[in-house]
Amino acid sequence: MSRRMFQAVIASALVLCAAPVLAKVDVQAGEHKTQGRMLVVKVSEEIALGDYEALLKGIRNNPGTFARKIVMLDSIGGNVSEAMRMGRLLRETGFDTLVPSTGVCQGSCVYLLAAGKRKTVRGHVGIHRPYYAGSDSVHSASGGVSRASQVAYFNSMQIPLVLIDRINSTEPRRMHVLNSGELKRYGLH
Repeated sequence: MSRRMFQAVIASALVLCAAPVLAKVDVQAGEHKTQGRMLVVKVSEEIALGDYEALLKGIRNNPGTFARKIVMLDSIGGNVSEAMRMGRLLRETGFDTLVPSTGVCQGSCVYLLAAGKRKTVRGHVGIHRPYYAGSDSVHSASGGVSRASQVAYFNSMQIPLVLIDRINSTEPRRMHVLNSGELKRYGLH
């Protein structure tokens, strides 16, 4: 392989590796034996810019009346601003949220969990302070938000504001896994 070809391959690989990976947002309508017609959204992997649009498109592609709308969460977090946009859409369209026993909801995923009309946690929920622009973290562009934005968001979701203090007191490189008492205290279960 020529040197130029090798450099082109390496450059292409770097571009592909540097591109943000969108969360997997899967929206499906189906029929449940006892509950009737349901709309199920599955959000997994890392939340990134563009996921709101994928969620909106999935909801629009499944019009009609549903007996229940539910979001299944298994996400490592990601972009906080995008998670808030997605959460507002989920709340406006009447979704419940679920962290299944095999799932995790960490970091910015907690903003999606908070958006549920009803919230069920069977898996693990972990929180930490968002990464902020200018930090030494490789995730510094992950959509860190101000305290005022957090307050406005959690107020709109009717979540106790003490959750913000707990989130912001946990360093970004650490994760605090909420126990059942904390989930109840913070209105997440």
